[in-house]
Amino acid sequence: MATGQKEDVVTLLLAQHELIKGLIEKVQLAQGAAKREPFEELVRALAVHESAEEEVVHPASRRASVSASVVDDRLHEEQEAKRVLAELYDLGVQHKDFDTKFRSFAESVIEHADLEEKEEFDQLRQELSASESAVLADVVRVAEAVAPTRPHPEAGESALVNIVAGPPLALFDRIRDAVRDWRRKTEG
Repeated sequence: MATGQKEDVVTLLLAQHELIKGLIEKVQLAQGAAKREPFEELVRALAVHESAEEEVVHPASRRASVSASVVDDRLHEEQEAKRVLAELYDLGVQHKDFDTKFRSFAESVIEHADLEEKEEFDQLRQELSASESAVLADVVRVAEAVAPTRPHPEAGESALVNIVAGPPLALFDRIRDAVRDWRRKTEG
């Protein structure tokens, strides 16, 4: 990227997809309790990323004339992913069914990312000017800064629900994360 040129939204989202795929691989390669840390990183990355997509990216895609059915399909997949991710989180990485459930979840997340990249991001990149895309990347970063750090499938998949419910849930999640991390440091 040239000096002074701002990152476009699609480049930002593609980098996040690569980070998520890398975390999935770390979880799959880790054994026993060692899965916990990369899984918690994955949970946070996915919760923040999907929340920002629902609030910012998918509405922008609709305005950029991406097919409504494509956007609706991605939203439905994200809602299902939140549900399964919450189940995996509650199950815990050492549960006997975790690896099997996680493998299926990982496949669906990667398929979802690939479909977004092909069906949504390519068209979004074509429709947005460089300055519009850079502004959208900044808006995504802001949305991520106040996004929940855990999946909340009960909140739904609409941008409005995420905008209204997201910040209070994010605050609650971040307090829970801080308490969890403090306990681990003091107990371990």
